[in-house]
Amino acid sequence: MMYNSNSDLDMSNCEKTIYFFILLFNGLILPSKAVAQEFKYEIGGTMGTSFYMGDVNKTRLYLHPGISGGALFRYNINFNWAIKANLFAGQVSGDSEDTDNILPFDQNMVFSKSFTELGAQVEFNFLPYSDKYSYIGTKSYSPYVFLGTGITYSSGEGNLLNINMPLGIGFKYKVRNRINVGVEFSMRKLFSDSFDSLDNPYNIKSSMLKNKDWYSLTMIFLTWEFGSRTDPCHGM
Repeated sequence: MMYNSNSDLDMSNCEKTIYFFILLFNGLILPSKAVAQEFKYEIGGTMGTSFYMGDVNKTRLYLHPGISGGALFRYNINFNWAIKANLFAGQVSGDSEDTDNILPFDQNMVFSKSFTELGAQVEFNFLPYSDKYSYIGTKSYSPYVFLGTGITYSSGEGNLLNINMPLGIGFKYKVRNRINVGVEFSMRKLFSDSFDSLDNPYNIKSSMLKNKDWYSLTMIFLTWEFGSRTDPCHGM
């Protein structure tokens, strides 16, 4: 009887161990099917305004704004992280008469340039972004931040090909399934001081990060999602 009792006790402990690992497996593996948005990719267009900051304009935002626009592609890694690629084009201009900045030569500096940018950024959504899976706290809207790199080519009064580093914030909202709208503001740091056709006019000691030009984009976008993560035949 003692043997049977121990056997029953051993079987009970064994069953408990099996149940424990089943629950652990379910807890770790099964929810992973719902850690990402329903669709992997987004593609869409964007339109907005652009302005420049540098030797001609050091402090004033949206001074002499130009028109900008382009296309973007986004890969949604999960609810919080995404990788975005963009192709933008726009215009910037400046006039030293409209600023308090005094140039070291006795004349006005006026310039106008067109630019094209190819870039990529990593985005972080502050809220788990999806219009599905509300039972795990997802939201159909989210503020986000992004950081990346790109290449800028500008023309007009001297051509420039240079690396840029975008840093920005945004807000996105799912209007309906597959359709997203949003707005974002970014500053693009160039690693050159000649975006405005003035190359270090003050003879300031410069470095890769110091005394370089910037331009900014404020964009409204509309995207469409595709590339379902689920298999319609098997529900996986």
